[in-house]
Amino acid sequence: MSRVCELTGKRAMVGNNVSHAMNKTKRKFNANLVKKRFFLPEEDRWVTLKVCTSALKDINKKGISAVIKEAKAKGFLQK
Repeated sequence: MSRVCELTGKRAMVGNNVSHAMNKTKRKFNANLVKKRFFLPEEDRWVTLKVCTSALKDINKKGISAVIKEAKAKGFLQK
């Protein structure tokens, strides 16, 4: 599975390692992903999602139902 947040669409970014001598080599900045189970009371079932930690903060603030609805509207979630 790819390292992409299922709710926000965040994925790895590309950047540089920079040494003290200013030598630059390519590197990846991966999204901070967590595999987490959520209970959907409307559907009365558990759902496992791979989400980034910033999406977890959104879920704590808005609720899982609202965040999933937004993700479906943006096309990140097809479930």
